[in-house]
Amino acid sequence: MVGSTARAGARSLVVAGGGIPGLALALALKRAHGEALGVTVCDPGLPAGGARQRGRAYAVAAGGRHLFERLGIWDRIGPARQPITDMVVSDSRLADPVRPVFLTFAPAPGDPEADAPEPFAHMVEAEPLLDALITAARAAGVGLAPTGLLRAEPERGAIRAHLGDGRALRASLVVAADGAASRLREAARIGWVGWRYPQAGIVATIAHARDHGGRAYEHFLPSGPFAILPLPPGGALGHRASIVWTEREADVPALLGGGPGEVLAEIERRFTPNRGEIALESGPSAHPLAFGIARSFRAERLALLGDAAHVIHPLAGQGLNLGLTSAAALAEAVTEALRLGLDPGGPDVLRAYERARRFDTLAMAAATDGLNRLFSNDALPLRLARDLGLGLVDRMPGLKRFFIDEAAGLRGTPPRLMRGEAL
Repeated sequence: MVGSTARAGARSLVVAGGGIPGLALALALKRAHGEALGVTVCDPGLPAGGARQRGRAYAVAAGGRHLFERLGIWDRIGPARQPITDMVVSDSRLADPVRPVFLTFAPAPGDPEADAPEPFAHMVEAEPLLDALITAARAAGVGLAPTGLLRAEPERGAIRAHLGDGRALRASLVVAADGAASRLREAARIGWVGWRYPQAGIVATIAHARDHGGRAYEHFLPSGPFAILPLPPGGALGHRASIVWTEREADVPALLGGGPGEVLAEIERRFTPNRGEIALESGPSAHPLAFGIARSFRAERLALLGDAAHVIHPLAGQGLNLGLTSAAALAEAVTEALRLGLDPGGPDVLRAYERARRFDTLAMAAATDGLNRLFSNDALPLRLARDLGLGLVDRMPGLKRFFIDEAAGLRGTPPRLMRGEAL
């Protein structure tokens, strides 16, 4: 890596956005460099803590688990995480009397993976995860500014971040982790390629009577996938699951516009019957779905992270994992520059970050978009072709393991933190 040396007093980084990827990046860098690197996270929602995402849960792949273990977060959220031991994929119409299973992701008897100490993913509740990250960041010395970052202006050898509370921070690098409608990305005139899906994602937490055994379901319907994801025990009936229900946006008002009993009846029509009695614990809430990717992940002394760089369909549960992998890659690029005495916000660092993440992000975005288009329809030839394809994958252990490793973020050479290694 070639570049100018970092100027004294400019060894600092400002993160705009206190979501999970932004906090993970800040904590990783502060733990690696201590007082040698100033790190500030700006977000007006920080005083609310994890309550900002109460009721939400994420599928954290094996790579993300390694990162949280390395950051000392994983043990803190023990009661808030649930291993996914296997997954069942089915495909049918809503009115069909049976739901044929075409694909299962579970180790076969005698498979060495059956004795693996960890599953390929965990469901993690967002509120305690965010609270743990904020607490750890504060303890590590990360500056937590409960205000927005209004604008960032590059200047000679640094960038000046103007905060909503009137302060101006001089930094080596600003990280835009401020969401899909990123103000910083727009100000830097970084293009955005995207579109709205004619779908909405409905999220809710369901209590149910029978144990889920760590099994997740992905049931493909003509309107979109209906996912049932296991959560830690609790709730009115002893067991809980998170549902991510993709529905035609035009149909959402009618589906959710009735009383709680009517909404629960619609969920029961889609919910697997082997969970017994069900009840609505929280939600539902509906969110428009979109696809988007930035034309570049960088500008002068500015790096895009998380939804500011990419937004994908939630059917594979990979949005957060992409953000965590990018946070780990950016932390690695900044760390390498600092250890060589180079400018941590220089163009070489940002080019290295973009090279590390652009191809994988594009590949995952294209895959999720293609899967959504393939499965969110009722055309008979496509249904026959996709069900045949699922069945073939189910009978090929090597190919199935490839897809598991890809979803877990373990293929290729992931960033060091995603492998559980120190920076």
